[in-house]
Amino acid sequence: MIIQQFYDKGLAHASYAVIRTGKMIVIDPARDPQPYYDFAAMHTADVVGVIETHPHADFVSSHLEIHETTGAVIYCSKLTGATYPHETFDDGDVIQLNDIKLKAINTPGHSPDSICILLVDEEGKEVAVFTGDTLFVGDVGRPDLRENVGNITAKKEELAKQMYLSTRHKIMTLPRNVIVYPAHGPGSLCGKNMSPDLQSTIGRELLENYALQLMDEFTFIKTLTSDQPFVPNYFGYDVELNKSGAPAMQRNVDKVPMIDADIQLQDDITVIDSRPKPIFRAGHLKGAINLQDGEKFETWLGSILQADEKFYLVADDEESLDKLLKKAAKIGYESNILATQLSPKNACEILPDLDLAAFKADIDKYTTIDVRNESEVSGSKAFDAAINIPLPQLRDRLNEIPTTKPIVVHCAAGYRSAAAASIIAGYITDVPVYDLGEVITEFFGSR
Repeated sequence: MIIQQFYDKGLAHASYAVIRTGKMIVIDPARDPQPYYDFAAMHTADVVGVIETHPHADFVSSHLEIHETTGAVIYCSKLTGATYPHETFDDGDVIQLNDIKLKAINTPGHSPDSICILLVDEEGKEVAVFTGDTLFVGDVGRPDLRENVGNITAKKEELAKQMYLSTRHKIMTLPRNVIVYPAHGPGSLCGKNMSPDLQSTIGRELLENYALQLMDEFTFIKTLTSDQPFVPNYFGYDVELNKSGAPAMQRNVDKVPMIDADIQLQDDITVIDSRPKPIFRAGHLKGAINLQDGEKFETWLGSILQADEKFYLVADDEESLDKLLKKAAKIGYESNILATQLSPKNACEILPDLDLAAFKADIDKYTTIDVRNESEVSGSKAFDAAINIPLPQLRDRLNEIPTTKPIVVHCAAGYRSAAAASIIAGYITDVPVYDLGEVITEFFGSR
């Protein structure tokens, strides 16, 4: 038996392949199915099944594409309301993979239709559990993503109560040596307290996971529903897309045209300029947003733009464009891209450089905007008078920014502030807008 984890650091997403005597099942696959095909070929195995633990909110799954390409059966809970070809997989159902078994366990909590998958080896021993977004290393799935989307909707308090019951009656009763394989790791927005480790055991989680400690139901619900991270714009869209099944990734990516660098883009369409900050600052299209290519590009793309918002994508070269198109496809945004373009020839807007010495000498002469999340700001502030507008909310709250003084934007390390400064500069023209960038770390260190 082979168990292989595939990890996408950008979305902190873990998917799995289980192989037994030439047959392979994929669990919670990412948008690009090619790594699973390659792994199957490496082990001379046929992909015979795909299991979805729930309709994912934070990424688009390739379950339908894998089915259409290989004929693999898709398994999911009957509660999913899936409109793609599938077989239901719920409590009591078993997938026989030659002489090993994959058993369904209904574990509502993160979503009403969540399942976990218990792997039983050829000797009848329970050896591993694929927990989807029910149980992570050090955490459990957040309960507030299905209040308005999906086949079944539920209030976060109701789902938190279900998570309490699922963990106590379904997960914590498993043997302590059962290996835990979760669908996410640190940095995922599907939880709030994930460990850096990408696998664990039931025994370790019973000892270390805050959500599995002794507490009453009321305390659990209060704990789980508080201090959850923000919800990106694309989450609800992805739930619905995964419920029906997404089109083949590469086919959709290939549909996006690339236009000449000297063609004028439509003024009323958002431009996402992924070029490095120094290049962007030296010359960009009016109103363009500087969302640099980076580890979390897809998360911030889906946090800044609405799920149905059309946009242009600008990059330095064709290789970068191809990589970014695939990142956009991970969250289903490739269909929103009208066209891609290499560095535009008519990019004449510039962002001014901040006189750091003048800023440090009299910070009160500037309006400081802190675009970190509220939970970050509550922990520490770099500037007492800073106005906190988290980056995902910025485009809707630009009218809250005073225009009586020059504006200095900061985040925690410089990535978000580059995007935020470009957004503000495209809206406010009365005063200069500066990006404090990486220098912000000096101010945090001095407090």
